[in-house]
Amino acid sequence: MTFRDDLHDPDRAVPPGERLTWRMRAVIGLLVVVAVVVIWATNIWLTDRFTEPTRSRAELRLALYSGNVQSELQRNSVVPLLLSRDPELINALRAEDFSRTSQRLISFQSEIGAAAIVLLDGSGRTVAATDRNLLGTNHRQDIYFVDAMRSRDTVFGVARRDSGAYEFTFARSIYHEGRVIGVVAVEVDLFKYERAWAGLTDAVAVTDSEGRVILSTEPRWRGLRLDEALAVRDAPSAIQRALRAPADWGQERPDAYLSGEAVMRNEARIPFRGWRIVSFTRYDSVRERVNGVLALEIMGFAMLLAFTFYMMSRRAWSQSAVFQQESAELRRLNARLQREIAEREKVQKDLAVAEQTLAQSSKLAALGEMSAAVSHELNQPLAAMKTYLAGARLLLQRKRPDEAMASFQRIDDLIERMGAITRQLKSYARKGGEAFEPVDLRACISSALAMMEPQLREREVKITRTLPRRPVMVMADRLRLEQVIINLLRNALDATKGVAEPHIDLLLSQGETAILAVRDNGPGIEDLDNLFEPFYTTKKPGEGVGLGLAISSGIVNDLGGRLTARNGEAGGAVFEVQLPILTSETQAAE
Repeated sequence: MTFRDDLHDPDRAVPPGERLTWRMRAVIGLLVVVAVVVIWATNIWLTDRFTEPTRSRAELRLALYSGNVQSELQRNSVVPLLLSRDPELINALRAEDFSRTSQRLISFQSEIGAAAIVLLDGSGRTVAATDRNLLGTNHRQDIYFVDAMRSRDTVFGVARRDSGAYEFTFARSIYHEGRVIGVVAVEVDLFKYERAWAGLTDAVAVTDSEGRVILSTEPRWRGLRLDEALAVRDAPSAIQRALRAPADWGQERPDAYLSGEAVMRNEARIPFRGWRIVSFTRYDSVRERVNGVLALEIMGFAMLLAFTFYMMSRRAWSQSAVFQQESAELRRLNARLQREIAEREKVQKDLAVAEQTLAQSSKLAALGEMSAAVSHELNQPLAAMKTYLAGARLLLQRKRPDEAMASFQRIDDLIERMGAITRQLKSYARKGGEAFEPVDLRACISSALAMMEPQLREREVKITRTLPRRPVMVMADRLRLEQVIINLLRNALDATKGVAEPHIDLLLSQGETAILAVRDNGPGIEDLDNLFEPFYTTKKPGEGVGLGLAISSGIVNDLGGRLTARNGEAGGAVFEVQLPILTSETQAAE
């Protein structure tokens, strides 16, 4: 009889899976190390390779931008020389007859494409201009006039406007019989390139010989040195710093950071007075291409790792039927876990997308409230101030100081109004009635029409007002109520642009509620359902952002009323503002 001691049989005592454990660990560890090294090297190599074409394209764009700016400057630099020899301009200055001079300058402007052309007499007074509002203004202290009077050549001047932008002017003195009788100045329109650059992803800036920014897609940079301009940015948050670290892990230190993102800097020379042009290009395209290749490599190593697991598991299955059965169960369990993991990943992705959408909506809403409020509230007083200021200049030139002082008083009132507007901006975003007071709707309509006076003068629009004889009192914030009326008037003006005989009706009635109807004879409203939704607009890009009616509806709701819209029976759109009437009982309650 033969006996067998299974306890001392190594093949029986040690399971096959345990014998292969150390081999599997070694193979997997080696595979992981190789994957990390390959991915790291690939990232560095592809980043360097893809960065160079991006930099080359940026340099080509800079060369094109530089050539455009130089061409514009050269083209306008010869205009003062030609105009200074124009016989009609010389005769007009000699005879002091400028009845047809402005029209001649306007014809030159359309042919040349200059921003503006002005003709000054020997004292610096504007006697002809493509912008007739400048007639009579004195430029004796302007640098280009002073330089032109001292030189017989064409001079170039750069001056900063009150808005922060710069104006570029070529000027040349006009001689007759060896005596200076005037100066012709041509303003160069370089801001068309700035507007064109603003539509690109690159940030572009032009600096003068002293290194100060004079043209830029970032308005905050104007007037600063380039290093100071780059420092003008919001401090990055902890989340932005955390996201920046993995974004730059596989590339050299970026040339600069713009709005918290790594950018490459390229610089070129403009052969004009030591000017230079600089661009800042983001690495987005480079990272996208590199990450695409890295994703393929990671997928390949994942498949290789899975295949390795499969081969080693299959080798273990062949040694024991028990392990094969357990492996089958493990596979089924693994498949179920993968489905659960896939479902959970899908839920997490959906949640992340939802969170990102909500965050973006919140940011856009805040931005819309601030920008739209400032634009709608301050634009009209500024336009009115410009009109009154031009009138005051003409009155002073005509020796009518008393009437000019009245215009200055109106400007002072508008400044007070703008100050009140800025104090009311915070109240636009909250509900409450801290600033409510009894207001006559008729006075609000008159004030709104006064604010819209400059726009109404530019258009031949028939305005009909139907107002009751008695005051129509409501409890409201006057500034915000006037803004609603101004928004409705502006929409009516826009709607009647293509109408042969534009007509706008303002009808105020009083019953249980105060109802103000603004009716136009435009084409009407196509989509009434989405009319008051934020960012909904039927205007062309650049003419509106679709926030006026949404903000107006919110203001009327805060006042306890309702803003509605419909199409009129005879065509056109009708907007109605319904507000509660202020009675003695409600006034006592307030």
